[in-house]
Amino acid sequence: MSDYLRFFILLTAGWINRDQQKIIDYLIEEIRVYQELGKGHRLRFTNKQRRRLSVKAKALGRKTLEQFAGIVTPNTLLRWFGSLVAGKYDGTAKRTSGRPRRRDRIADLVVEIANENQS
Repeated sequence: MSDYLRFFILLTAGWINRDQQKIIDYLIEEIRVYQELGKGHRLRFTNKQRRRLSVKAKALGRKTLEQFAGIVTPNTLLRWFGSLVAGKYDGTAKRTSGRPRRRDRIADLVVEIANENQS
């Protein structure tokens, strides 16, 4: 690879990195504004919003989350991940309590026996 091509690639990568850093700085500042607006008020998130935030937070990790100011603390985000995302796949929705019901089958048998007794 020629030196000119390497220089051009490094120049382009630096330019892209600078633009991404500007976006990150803007988003951090936007979060600070949201925090100021919500000061003294409890923010209410839906489960869908919690799930979206917690999946992104889990990918970043606790140390990275602690470096940036956020609307929600890192501990809360990771707790949401444990309860909402991991709970989605633990099978609790399919679980039922006790033995399966046999009411319809029993009612049919009672009617059948009653019909046989009348005959």
